[in-house]
Amino acid sequence: MTSATVYDLATKDLDPPLAVVDLAAFDANAADLRRRAKGKPIRVVSKSVRCRALLERALTMPGFEGLMCYSLAEAIWHVEQGTTDDIVVAYPTADHEALRRLAASERARAAIAIMVDSPAHLDLVDAALGHGHEEIRVCLELDASWRPLPGIHVGTRRSPVFTPKQAAAFARQIVDRPGFRLVGVMAYEGQIAGLGDAAGHRVKRALVGWMQRRSAAELARRRGEAVRAVQEVTPLEFVNGGGTGSLESTGADAVVTEIAAGSGLIGPTLFDGYTRFHPRPAALFALPVVRRPTRNIATLFSGGYIASGPTGPSRQPAPYLPRGLKFLGFEGAGEVQTPVTGRAARNLKLGDRVWLRHAKAGELAERFTHYHLVLGDRVERTVPTYRGEHQNFG
Repeated sequence: MTSATVYDLATKDLDPPLAVVDLAAFDANAADLRRRAKGKPIRVVSKSVRCRALLERALTMPGFEGLMCYSLAEAIWHVEQGTTDDIVVAYPTADHEALRRLAASERARAAIAIMVDSPAHLDLVDAALGHGHEEIRVCLELDASWRPLPGIHVGTRRSPVFTPKQAAAFARQIVDRPGFRLVGVMAYEGQIAGLGDAAGHRVKRALVGWMQRRSAAELARRRGEAVRAVQEVTPLEFVNGGGTGSLESTGADAVVTEIAAGSGLIGPTLFDGYTRFHPRPAALFALPVVRRPTRNIATLFSGGYIASGPTGPSRQPAPYLPRGLKFLGFEGAGEVQTPVTGRAARNLKLGDRVWLRHAKAGELAERFTHYHLVLGDRVERTVPTYRGEHQNFG
């Protein structure tokens, strides 16, 4: 029995468009993340999942501890739902209402650490809460980009704190500021964790691999010096680093106490291009065939689920099952229709399903209110995504 037949059989009583998560693939991906982390705990990145039932499933597995949320409001919601009492918010917040909710909840204050990278973030919290507010746990973000030469920046543009000296100086400012407690340091190496080294032509692959090795070596030295400098100011509860694509190099860094990962659970198309690991596609969505404009083309309903980031073919979804389908170059995945062509298109009939994969892990959950959790040839249960729980965190 082919995989396409298994998914079709499992969802035969459901009308597409619909989305499924293959639990066997999800669990296998989790096991592979644990293997690659080599004993270091993995903090689950919520934006790559955006489904509470799946986050809870991951947190029950050995080796996974706590969430990394992308929004303070999201983190507070998870605390209220009882998902976990250990959350780091990966991005600074300017949400005054969420800050007031955080300050008003002893349980949330004990569970959540918010991200800061400048005194202006502390000023913003004070402006939202007033002076004399309850103690807020904060995490200092160290910029992990690679800057081999003046004016050259490789990686995501995040924190202004780059050097160990800057990290120590900001740590002293936090410690001296009433109403704040510095509990952690985070450094996300996006140029390693989020950039595949197996995609493109041979020269590009060689350059990416060279860059990642050099960057990892530089960051290990600088992060170690920065963490030691901060620890001379105050003790730390955790040092977070990495991502799905850098578990090996981040885990090898002695100062890192935990690794963030989430996309590896889902296996989106952007994570097909790595030599170090090969996640199984766990999240799929089905679109129905609604037109047959020619013998070699089948037109699907909807499908324009374009991922965030730089525009281009890599951000489109990809036909997965049946094998041998591709988009038309001049039309691609559209808002209301998506034509596909290829040998397999000739056998598609009206009402047949085509299974596709999203380019990014969590953004599919913004398109569907529910995931059907598939185990073998049956739906084990249907669970809401964030959208299905009427949650939208931006």
